[in-house]
Amino acid sequence: MTQDELKALVGQAALQYVVGGEIVGVGTGSTVNKFIDALATIKSSIPGAVSSSVASTERLKALGIPVFDANDVGEIAVYIDGADEIDARGNMIKGGGAALTREKIVAAQSRRFICIADESKLVEALGRFPVPVEVIPMASQRVIRQFQAMGGQARVRLKDGQPLVTDNGQHILDVSGLSITEPLQFESDVNQWPGVVTVGVFAHQKAAVCLLGTTSGVKTLAF
Repeated sequence: MTQDELKALVGQAALQYVVGGEIVGVGTGSTVNKFIDALATIKSSIPGAVSSSVASTERLKALGIPVFDANDVGEIAVYIDGADEIDARGNMIKGGGAALTREKIVAAQSRRFICIADESKLVEALGRFPVPVEVIPMASQRVIRQFQAMGGQARVRLKDGQPLVTDNGQHILDVSGLSITEPLQFESDVNQWPGVVTVGVFAHQKAAVCLLGTTSGVKTLAF
């Protein structure tokens, strides 16, 4: 089974967690795109969605799914999103698609986080995938030095030779060389650094369930 087929499999499986009559939180990325496509088949059963990125908003609207501003809705029943890494406790690294801040906001507004991923994303300890950190541009070099002091190597993410600019107008640092054995503490600490908008470790907003695409079908992990 190809990577694309695995993504479609978990995207379809996530429909069972959508609560009829309630707004659904929708994440960002290639796996989530498969979920959005599946969601379009049951769009008449939900009022619409709250989206974590401009790209997802455009895809939802193109398929006829209304998109609400997070400020205009209360608690969201469920948030469905992918992950760059997930551990056996449901902690994740997210932000490969540069939407980590908005993803964390929607996750915090939701009662349950359902992670959809393929089996390659399951790891023993977070950190093999570089940790994305959204930063205010003027703080980039200072935050890079703080990560160096921890033993990490941070670099500004580029797009077409220039610093990538997020939907929030900020920059992304990608930090490699870390093994994050205490994700909750790491997230709390880095989020306190001046100039950090948010760090792409999701431990405070970890997954409740992970639907893992495997060659033998969808494996459900509950945390």
